[in-house]
Amino acid sequence: MSDRGNVSLAVLEDRAKFIRTETVRLTKIAGAGHYSSTFSCAEILAALYYAQLRIEPAQPDWPDRDRFVMSKGHVAIGLYPVLADLGYFDPSELDTYTRLGSKYGDHPDMKKVRGLDFSAGSLGHGLSVGVGMALAGRATSRDYRTYVLLGDGELSEGQIWEAVISAGHFGLQNLVAIIDRNGLSIDGHTEDVMKIEPVHERFASFGWDVQRIDGHDLPSLLEAFRNLPGGGTGRPQAIVCDTIKGRGVKRMEMSLDWHVGNLVGEDYDDVMAELDAGLKPYEPELAE
Repeated sequence: MSDRGNVSLAVLEDRAKFIRTETVRLTKIAGAGHYSSTFSCAEILAALYYAQLRIEPAQPDWPDRDRFVMSKGHVAIGLYPVLADLGYFDPSELDTYTRLGSKYGDHPDMKKVRGLDFSAGSLGHGLSVGVGMALAGRATSRDYRTYVLLGDGELSEGQIWEAVISAGHFGLQNLVAIIDRNGLSIDGHTEDVMKIEPVHERFASFGWDVQRIDGHDLPSLLEAFRNLPGGGTGRPQAIVCDTIKGRGVKRMEMSLDWHVGNLVGEDYDDVMAELDAGLKPYEPELAE
C-alpha cells in the first residue's frame, strides 16, 4: 500500500481543481451533469482519496482496505476521474461517460467500475450500508474504517436517522459519516425543505462524536481525519463539513440553477479557464 499520509497541500489543492475541471469536461460529453453538488465536496474527495483512505488501486478487493460509500451518488462524475487518476482504470475510458454501453453512468455501479464499494441510485441508503460494512469489519476482526459521504438534502430521509441511531447503539467507532453541508438541494434551501439544524447536535444526541469544520479548508479536513480514533467499540464519528454549493465557479456558487446543467460555447470555455489555471498532472508530492 502506498503512503498517503504526507501528501502536500499543494497537491491536494490541485486535485480538487482537477475534480472540478473533469466534472465540467464529462458534463460536456453527457450533455448534462451535476456541477454544483460535486464542486461543494471536491476538497473532501481530494483529502480522502489522496491523503486519507487506506486503499490499494492495484488490489481493489484488498480485504483490509477502507470502505467508501458515496451516498450522494450523483457526485460519481467527480469520483470517476479520481479513481482513474489513482490507477484503478485507464483515464481514456471516461471519454465514454454516460454513452450507450459505458460502465460509467450518472450514478455509480460497483459491479462495473473498479474501486467502488457501493452502487448508488435513490439517495438516503448509504449510511445504512455503511453501518452494515462497519459491523462486518467488527465481525471479521478487520480494522478498516468505513467512510460515508452524505448530502445534506438526503438527511431529510428517515432511513438516514435509523442508521444514525443504529450506529450509536452498536458503538461503531470504525464508521465515519461526512456530511456535505452546502445548504441547498434540488428542491431548494434545505432548511426550507426540512430543517436539520443544529445537525451536529442531532448526531451527538444519538451517541456520535462530531466535528464541524470548513469543508473547503484542506488543513481542517486533514486535522479532522487525524483526530479520528482507532477502530473498535466506541462512538461513531461524524464530520459536518460546511461548504459552498458550486464552489470554484462564481456563477454557480450558492445558485439553485446549477444542480444539473450544461455549459456550452463561450460559457464552457470561460468556466474551464476559471478552473484550469495552473492545473498539473498528478504526481505524488510528499510534505516535508
